[in-house]
Amino acid sequence: MVKNDLYQTVPSFFKCPISLDVMKCPVSLSTGVTYDRSSIQKWLDCGNNTCPATMQVLHTKDFVPNHTLHRLIQIWSDSLALSSSTPPAISHDQARHLIFSSNCSDSVSKILDFATESEDNRKFLANTEGIVPIIAGVLGNVDADLSTFEYAVRILDLVLIDYTEKEQLMRSILKGDHDLLSSIVQVLHKGSLDSQIASARVLEAIAVDAESKLLIAEKEGVLPGLLRLVSSNSDSTAAMKAGLSCLVAVSIPRRIRLQIVRLGAVQVLGKLLSRPDSTTVSVSVSDNAFKLLEMVSTCNEGRTAICEDRNCIPAIAQKMLKVSKQATEHAVLILWSVCHLFRDQKAQEAVTKSNGLTKILLLMQSNCSPSVRQMSTDLLKIFRVNSKSCLSGYDTKTTHIMPF
Repeated sequence: MVKNDLYQTVPSFFKCPISLDVMKCPVSLSTGVTYDRSSIQKWLDCGNNTCPATMQVLHTKDFVPNHTLHRLIQIWSDSLALSSSTPPAISHDQARHLIFSSNCSDSVSKILDFATESEDNRKFLANTEGIVPIIAGVLGNVDADLSTFEYAVRILDLVLIDYTEKEQLMRSILKGDHDLLSSIVQVLHKGSLDSQIASARVLEAIAVDAESKLLIAEKEGVLPGLLRLVSSNSDSTAAMKAGLSCLVAVSIPRRIRLQIVRLGAVQVLGKLLSRPDSTTVSVSVSDNAFKLLEMVSTCNEGRTAICEDRNCIPAIAQKMLKVSKQATEHAVLILWSVCHLFRDQKAQEAVTKSNGLTKILLLMQSNCSPSVRQMSTDLLKIFRVNSKSCLSGYDTKTTHIMPF
């Protein structure tokens, strides 16, 4: 396990395009591309008459020393030598010592800087045996403060995408001797916005099976913290996306869906979808909002909350053809649940007032799935028996209705 420097990465323009090493004597060809002198000389000595990077034919094989770049490399090298406090290689034991040194916060902060710098650094941390569990172990350090927990959570957020032992990590976080999950929840509630977003993503990443989803969702403070991210006053798309995605992931069990309904999830989602600037909300945020509403519409409490919220049904009807195919399918299932299955009169009236019938008719004329077509048919039957419905005089062969 070798890494040249835990805290510094080589700027790409300091590297020779041929050897990929830091240039000792940079020289430029007539094409303007700079190489290390020894590398380009070997290329030319082999009889090549092209620029290796651009493959342009060289009208002259002369090159000019790049003194400016040489000075920059020298300054960078000198500053690196002065500031470096770690050996050129880091082992498992050295990493453990670094993380659990007397100044834990400073050490973890430096590792966060290292992870933030490049994808290569993140993969190094993820693929180095023992490093990720050690970083997760920081969350169980009773002497650590909130900022240290934030650093650890943000590191985990950056490296877990490449980490292959998530199930083992999940067990250590959820069932370890120390309550590591409480530290993540503390960051979710008290950390900076970036750290809160990272904590939501970490929770989703370790929710790898039904047991872990339930343990996470039932941990005190998790569901309220995620809902607060969705309804954040910062209007952060990243916060809404992280909160919704995690809520969708952990709300599979019915009792969790009941909990988020009682915490006001339907009201939060109704306001989100009915915002006048909702067109600026990313597709993934809207998709997950529709998905979560679909999930809560499978229980009576959820259907009741959807029907009683003044924003929810109108927003669903208005947005059902404007987001994505997935969102449209979620919207149809929600309306089918409250109007056909639940037979709620207020919901039916809200769909009619929001031009929902036209949307349903248009959807049936599209290339929708058989299940969506059947639910749409069921909805039309419900409205057809309503004397106030506009369907009594509607020709279903009409194809010129505009959806918006």
